[in-house]
Amino acid sequence: MNYAPIYNIAEICHQLGVSDAVLSPGSRNAPLLISFNRHPKIKTYVINDERSAAFIALGMAQKSKLPVVLIATSGSAAYNYAPAVAEAFFQQIPLIILTADRPQEWIDQKDGQTIYQQNIYGNHVKKSFQCPVDIDNKEAAWHFERTFSDAINLADDGAKGPVHINIPFREPFYPNKDAKPSYKTAKTIHKSFITKQLSNADWANLVDEWNLYSKRLIVVGQHHLSTELLLILGELKAKKHIPVIGGILSNMHATPELIKSHDIFIDALPEAQLTELQPELLITFGASVLSKSLKKYLRTHKPKAHWHIQQDGMVSDTFQSLTRIIPVTPINFFNSIKDIVKKSHFDYSQNWLSYQNKSRKFVEDFHTTEVFNEFTTLHTILTNLPMSCDVHFANSMTVRYANIIGLSHSYRQIELFCNRGTSGIDGSTSTALGAALKAKKTTLLITGDMAFFYDRNAFWHHHIPPNLRVIVLNNHGGGIFDLIDGPNKLPEKEEFFITKQDLKAKNLAEEFGITYYHCASIGGLSNGLNKFWVQDGHPKILEIESFIDVNTQVFKNFKKQAKKLWNQPTLGKA
Repeated sequence: MNYAPIYNIAEICHQLGVSDAVLSPGSRNAPLLISFNRHPKIKTYVINDERSAAFIALGMAQKSKLPVVLIATSGSAAYNYAPAVAEAFFQQIPLIILTADRPQEWIDQKDGQTIYQQNIYGNHVKKSFQCPVDIDNKEAAWHFERTFSDAINLADDGAKGPVHINIPFREPFYPNKDAKPSYKTAKTIHKSFITKQLSNADWANLVDEWNLYSKRLIVVGQHHLSTELLLILGELKAKKHIPVIGGILSNMHATPELIKSHDIFIDALPEAQLTELQPELLITFGASVLSKSLKKYLRTHKPKAHWHIQQDGMVSDTFQSLTRIIPVTPINFFNSIKDIVKKSHFDYSQNWLSYQNKSRKFVEDFHTTEVFNEFTTLHTILTNLPMSCDVHFANSMTVRYANIIGLSHSYRQIELFCNRGTSGIDGSTSTALGAALKAKKTTLLITGDMAFFYDRNAFWHHHIPPNLRVIVLNNHGGGIFDLIDGPNKLPEKEEFFITKQDLKAKNLAEEFGITYYHCASIGGLSNGLNKFWVQDGHPKILEIESFIDVNTQVFKNFKKQAKKLWNQPTLGKA
C-alpha cells in the first residue's frame, strides 16, 4: 500500500487548523490511527466507545471553536457516531468524521463489519465525501488529498458543521514498524472566509422600518458568551429602552435588567397584560429558545414584524412571524443601529421590567423553604458557583429548572452550555468531559441520574481531566414524567416513563478513580460544595439524592404559587 497519501491526511488537517483527533480502536482504520498518532502537532485521544467518543469530540470543538477529527473503523462503529453528528449539525459545530470502509466490491457480500457507509449520516452532515480505494497513481492520490482540504474548509465555512469522509482500505493495513512517516509533501488548499456586510441602502431601509414601531423586543436564543455583545446590548438597552429576553442558555446573564424570569409570569398573566407586552417589532438571534411558554406566547401574540439576525445557514421561523432575515453578526447589527434609531416606548420596557423584578423576588423568597428537594438544591448550586467556570446542563428537568432559576449578572466569567441541537440526554456527560479537556478552568456538569448513567462510558478511557466536576441530581428515575400531564396519570407511569432505577454514582466513581461526595440534606450540601470546588488535581462527582414525590410536590407548589402571584391587583405602569 502507498502510505504517503494516508500520512498526508494528518498533515492536511494540521495545516488547516486541526490540533485534536479522537480515535477509537479498530483494524480497518489502522492506517488512519497510525497517521494521526505519529503526527507531532496533533494530540490524540483514544476513546473505546464510539458514541461517547463522538460526543467528547463535539465538546472539544464546542469549547475550542476549532474542527476536531473523529476516526472510526468500518461497520456499526461508524453508526455509533450518529447521535453526536446530528447534535453537531444542529449546533453548527465543526467535526471531521473519518470512517474506514471495505472496498466497494466487498459491499453486500456478507463480509465482516460491512454496512452501507456512503452517506451514512444522511442530511445530518454538510456533505459526505467518498475517497478512491486505489491511490497508487498520481491522479488518484491528488483526488484523495484534495478531498480532505475540501471537507475541512467546508466544515469551517459559513454555518459550521460536521462533514463525513468515507475511506475504503485494502489490506495490508499496517506499515512496517520501523517506517518513518513523512508529513511534508501534502497538497493543501487554504480558503479565505468573508464576513458579510449590508449596503448603506440596506441599513437605511432597516432604520426606516425600525422607526415605524414603538414596542420593540429582543429575544436571544442559545448563544455563546460574548463580552463585546453584552456591552453593546447593554448600551442599546439603556439608550433605546428595549427589553431583552434571554434564557439561561443565551449567556446574556451579565446584561443589566435582563428579562430572564419570563417563565414565571408569561403563562399566568391575564390577557389584558399579555396584550400590553405584545411587541410590534420582534428582533431575535441565536439558536433554539428553551422556554416553551415564551414560544407559545409569541406564536399567539404575534408581532407586526419579526427580524432574525443570522449571518449564515438556514433560518427557522420558530414564532411563525418571520418577515426579514438580516445576514450579519449580532455585534455588527446592534453596533450599527444603536446610535441612529429611535427610542422604544418607555412604558413598554418598564412593564416587562416590572414583571421581571416581581418574579425574581418570588423565586428568591420561594427557595428559603426548609424542605430538601432538587429544585431548591439547584438554586443553591447556581448561587454558589466559582466566579469563573463553564457550566454544562444535561437535558430534561435539569436545564428546565436552571432556566427558571437563572444566573446572577455578577457571574460575568461563566459560560453555559447544553446540547439543545437535538435535546437528547445521550451524550451530556461526554460533551462536558470533552469541553473540560480544552478548558483551563473548572468545567461543571449538572445532570440528572438518567442522563448520567445512560452515558457512563464517558469515563471509560484514560483522559479524564482533573478540572471536571459533575453534580448528579439522583432521584432514581425520570422525574420529569411525574410533572407532565398525560404520562403522570397512566398506570404504566412507573415502568415505561419514570423508569425507576436504584443505581448510585458512588460505584461508578470508585470504578473510574474519581473523587466522590454524597449529599442528602441541606446541611450536607453546604459541606459538600466547599470540598467539591477545590482544585486538587482530581476530577470529582457530587451525588445529591432526593425523592421524586417530594420534588414533584415542591415544583407543583412553586407553579401554583407563581400563578397566585398574578391574581393580585395588576402592576401599574412605572
